Amino acid sequence: MRKVSELGERKVIQTIIGCLETMPKMPIPFGDDVSAVKISKTALAVVKTDMLVGKTDIPPGMSLRQAARKAVVMNVSDFAAKGVKPLAALVSLGLPITFDEENLRQIGLGLNEGAREYGAYIIGGDTGEASDLIISCSLIGICKKQILIRRSTAQLGDIVAVTGEFGKTAAGLKILLDRLDVPEEIRKPLTEAVFWPKARLKEGVVLAEAGFLSSSIDSSDGLAWSLHELSVASDVGFTIDFVPLAAEAIEFARFFNLDPLNLGLYGGEEYELVVTVKRKFWDNAKKAMENLGSRLIKIGEVTEEKRLIVKNGVEIMPIEPKGWEHFKS
Repeated sequence: MRKVSELGERKVIQTIIGCLETMPKMPIPFGDDVSAVKISKTALAVVKTDMLVGKTDIPPGMSLRQAARKAVVMNVSDFAAKGVKPLAALVSLGLPITFDEENLRQIGLGLNEGAREYGAYIIGGDTGEASDLIISCSLIGICKKQILIRRSTAQLGDIVAVTGEFGKTAAGLKILLDRLDVPEEIRKPLTEAVFWPKARLKEGVVLAEAGFLSSSIDSSDGLAWSLHELSVASDVGFTIDFVPLAAEAIEFARFFNLDPLNLGLYGGEEYELVVTVKRKFWDNAKKAMENLGSRLIKIGEVTEEKRLIVKNGVEIMPIEPKGWEHFKS
């Protein structure tokens, strides 16, 4: 029998789902960013759970307060991709017995900071002893049924867009994990992108409520993998003409003779939204983001041919299904 290290996270999930009896008329199928339960003819209770583990999810230099905040933001980002406002969260903590009161206080402050930043509250949870720090956060919200944006509804001819630039967290993680010596003007913005992730909640809510989107996902597993997830769910392809790369990531790549496009496509933990916009609404959607002080950047379009390619100058390259995957990455 194969070990989980051979299977990878996605095969692990498929194996477990294969053992479950599917709830009749599930509003959101397995495999989307969130789950939901119908609570009235027009409303859904939306839930999401995500886990942060010290060994795999807290890089060198990240404080406990930052890690706890990140555990909340990870969940909020998935709500953002669906256009749903979070109301409250439950948090389960696995705590090493070596932790002291100040460690606990920093975790508490980070949890509260992450929740309140996006209008939610921590309303309860559980604690237990563990060999490593575990912060498992479950987010709760309510939305109108027609608001929630799925992964599976992209349409031929839709515009593919993102809410920001890519590459900063990939470069920042390399700096932290490989203890790279880089100039401070490059180090600071790249590592701060890792330590202080931002969920695009206001952007996702506005785009969803206006009906501009046909599908959406967050980019926490990397831009390339997010595009592949949308492609499989919607049974379409994508032609990507432009990958917006952060200037700091380009400078970092130049400094270490790396391909900046790889940082942008395959990094992960960016927490931007990757969306498909109905073409007739593109100008309105772009304007709505500008009114928020945000951006919506066109990167390509949905195609009938089920392949994912990126045009890099005159070169056309396949976008590989790579990104962050627990048990393998």
